[in-house]
Amino acid sequence: MAEHTSDPRPGTALTERSSRVAVARKLTRRAGRDKAGAFLAEGAQAVGEALAAHEDGGLRVREVFATDAPRHVEHAERARAAGIPVHQVTERAAASLSETVTPQGLIAVCDLPGTTPAEALAQRPRLVTVLVGISDPGNAGTVVRVSDAAGAGAVLFAGDTVDAYNGKAVRASTGSLFHLPVARDRDVTAVLQACRAAGLRLVGADGHATGDLDAADASGELAEPTAWVFGSEAHGLSEQVVDQLDSTLRVPVHGRAESLNLATAAAVCLYASARAQRR
Repeated sequence: MAEHTSDPRPGTALTERSSRVAVARKLTRRAGRDKAGAFLAEGAQAVGEALAAHEDGGLRVREVFATDAPRHVEHAERARAAGIPVHQVTERAAASLSETVTPQGLIAVCDLPGTTPAEALAQRPRLVTVLVGISDPGNAGTVVRVSDAAGAGAVLFAGDTVDAYNGKAVRASTGSLFHLPVARDRDVTAVLQACRAAGLRLVGADGHATGDLDAADASGELAEPTAWVFGSEAHGLSEQVVDQLDSTLRVPVHGRAESLNLATAAAVCLYASARAQRR
């Protein structure tokens, strides 16, 4: 006889076949996230930041799933105190909601922000990150984290860039996804125009650019309000995108390394601008 798939009586851990877990599992796919208007945040760091955002009124956490591991007690109590339903789940159920190799056993279901690029730029931040055609969710999430650390005011996902709310991207951001506006739009030109309308200079990171970061810093270029535009890991920025930018800069490589990976290059560029803007 097949296992009954409805939720068990109160006090019993939900299995991976329970209806509530099955509904949440649909959020591991982008189509499911878009349809439900929700996404999953996994792990103590991400769930803690999600709860903080909920408490501050910046984002709603709908429910929390947790195994009975002692390390989850604090987060579960915090969620209940905020009026958020908490469901105990089995290890297998938690693993079914995870998009990582090592499931954490703690997952929050959060409202999917509907922020537009114009809304993300409404406060006219002086430093913004734009990702165009980034395919790796780990890279995307790490750049969100770097942007947060450098003091950027927004991160914009443009074109065919991976979903910012992909489970691996959320985890790689280590909570930074909840700290600053993140918006997405498949129209790259519209995103770039929104940045320009917000008073930002469009600067692309390009390993083949004539100008470099050191010279731009010396000339004072990096002190201006800037939207740094980063292209795909494999191909960089297309000519169509480059034609819409004010300039492109390369990170000078003084050693024998062929190049820097996306997250490292983003960190160097964003911190160079942050330092110049704070002088």
